[in-house]
Amino acid sequence: MVKIKKQSNVEPKKKLVKVKKRPISKPQKKNKIKVKKSKKNDDFSSMSVDNFLDQDFEGSVSEESEQIDEEEVSQLHSDIEENVGGDNIKDNESEDEIENHKKALSKLQDTDPEFYNFLQENDKKLLDFDVSDDDVDDDEEDPQHKPSEELEVASDESDFEDDQVKDKGIVTLKMLKNWDTAIQKDLTNKTILSLTRAFHAALVRVSSENEQEPCQYKVEGSAVFNGVIQLCVIHLGPALRRFLRLKEGSKQPPHKCKRFIKIKRTLKDYFMDLSKLLSGVTSANIQTVLLKHLHYMSPFIVSYPNITKSILRRLISIWGTAEEGVRVLAFLCILRITNGQKAKFLEIVLKAMYMTYVKNSKFVSVGSLAAINFMRRSLVEMFALDASVAYQHVFLYIRQLAIHLRNAITVNKKENIQAVYNWQFVNSLKLWGSFLSAAEHKLQLHQLVYPFVQVCLGALKLVPTTQYYPLRFHVVQILMDLSRDTGVFIPILPFLLEVLTTYDFNKKHQKVSMKPMHFTCLLRASKSQMTENGFKDALIENIYGLLLEYLAAQSSSVSFPDLSLVCVVQIKQFLKKCANANYNRKMKQLLEKIEQNAQFIENERSKLTLNIVDAKQIAGWESQIKTKGTPLGTFFENWNKLHTVKKNKQLTNNEELADYKLPTIKKKAAKVREEGPVELFPSDSEDSDGGSQKEKTRKRGKRGGKGKKIKDESGPVEDDGEQDIVEDWKASDWS
Repeated sequence: MVKIKKQSNVEPKKKLVKVKKRPISKPQKKNKIKVKKSKKNDDFSSMSVDNFLDQDFEGSVSEESEQIDEEEVSQLHSDIEENVGGDNIKDNESEDEIENHKKALSKLQDTDPEFYNFLQENDKKLLDFDVSDDDVDDDEEDPQHKPSEELEVASDESDFEDDQVKDKGIVTLKMLKNWDTAIQKDLTNKTILSLTRAFHAALVRVSSENEQEPCQYKVEGSAVFNGVIQLCVIHLGPALRRFLRLKEGSKQPPHKCKRFIKIKRTLKDYFMDLSKLLSGVTSANIQTVLLKHLHYMSPFIVSYPNITKSILRRLISIWGTAEEGVRVLAFLCILRITNGQKAKFLEIVLKAMYMTYVKNSKFVSVGSLAAINFMRRSLVEMFALDASVAYQHVFLYIRQLAIHLRNAITVNKKENIQAVYNWQFVNSLKLWGSFLSAAEHKLQLHQLVYPFVQVCLGALKLVPTTQYYPLRFHVVQILMDLSRDTGVFIPILPFLLEVLTTYDFNKKHQKVSMKPMHFTCLLRASKSQMTENGFKDALIENIYGLLLEYLAAQSSSVSFPDLSLVCVVQIKQFLKKCANANYNRKMKQLLEKIEQNAQFIENERSKLTLNIVDAKQIAGWESQIKTKGTPLGTFFENWNKLHTVKKNKQLTNNEELADYKLPTIKKKAAKVREEGPVELFPSDSEDSDGGSQKEKTRKRGKRGGKGKKIKDESGPVEDDGEQDIVEDWKASDWS
């Protein structure tokens, strides 16, 4: 007899029921429960549930077809017991048996409604049989009741649990806002670690590599990407100083702080990512932001020598190729990083910057001239950091220039001459001339002036032809600047006066140049250029300017009358030969100023008895004359101001802007009244003055004569206080 008790919260003991195991047979095609109507009035509907369960099913079975077959009843209860206990279900039961079992349970609703209702109230899980229940392993040793999964938990976060699990690791704007608040107050490295990992994830997102490494975070969307970069740029540096307890302006190396070990690996990865980002960014605005951040973080970079080298290489590349504002920031980063560790990085930086300068100064144009000049000035500042290191490099590079010059003189082939007469060679001379001028107070570097001057003079004498006059003027300018700054006398006048004596300025030109010729971006004049009248004009302009500049620098010297004597003689010979009135007018003006200054020096030195051997006495006298001022020096200052403005306009093509019709501000014409002129600021009490303004105007007209009327002129109107009206210009106005 099988007894099924009412199910309570505690599961019934499973050993009370013993069910014989029967071998699993093949799935039957039909496994239906046969039920026939009872002829007797013995319906189970009149019984209660307890009476029904207490019935002796085995003894009450009759041979008549009114009762349920004993074998089928035992099979039914055996299946029910197997589902309640869960011990006799095997994993290898076929799908057909499960379907048949489910059909048998559904038939139970028709055969025994009360029993079906009982199971529905107490063990609904038995009726809702599912295949997935077979895979669940119940813990037999745990008698504790487990609540149903359908129970709802009263929690506000229950609706968002699935989304959080699904979106775990994705950086959101809410996370960025929390990081922004936390990183300004957090004294630990928790937020720093999270932010640097998010920065790495953002870099992986824009990386061009096919195989991207797994990251803790995932950055999606441009807004989140920009937010991560902005947080790192603005707050990461102060957060690191706060975590390491470094004060602003402290010179203590970060790697010597006790807490540096906690962020050593993280900071190294961050600088590697920042270096990759700098190498992949081409926008000037983004480069500006990143370089400003890198300049602030430069004290931390020094703690990683291997990473510092790669970052310096990238900065030097930006310094040589980027836009003007980005170049300046890159140089400031290079200067700050190198100045902190001169022993490790100065030699590497100087060599790399010089090679970059030579590489990017191969061609000189109006557009590239400013960039080359900036690289030269910044490189001079880098070499001035350490005189001993700079001496070794400058000596080596000047020696290389001398070797090229020697090969060109001895071999005298076209390719050897071109190795000297090119922009890279000339720009190198400009670099070392500027450096020696800036470091003239350092005796160690002052020894390099003589070999450098010899290289320059050798370059001037290599091919002294008319075609290379522009190159001659460039080298002469280098020597003039060096002589003025160092106080070393260099014989420059012969190279300028030679042009006046050897070139025939009376020769008629074959072509008329529409624009004036400039030698600023020119080393060699072509044959067609030498036949133009602009070539002769440019020669006179350069000779006039260079002679004036050089003699003005020597105008306070005690030997100026003797120095300028040869120059005066050569200019007078030129004036006799030249038939061009414009050229003669320029050179006559220069001759007058030279003679006037020579007479001034003779008068000043005749007042004192100078000992030529006493160098200190002569130097003191020359400084007094220079402070007092000389006629030639005063004239040169005024001329140089006008010449600089004119030269800048020519290089930037500002004069061409006059050809365009720029938008103008039109004045609103004042309304003309017959009674008289209009008052701009009428008084509020016109009627209370005893008479109207019209009557006063008429009276004034009778006394003073005729009243004036305002005319609407089409030309420019003087601003008499009228209100300006700015009209929007259109594209058609420019045509």
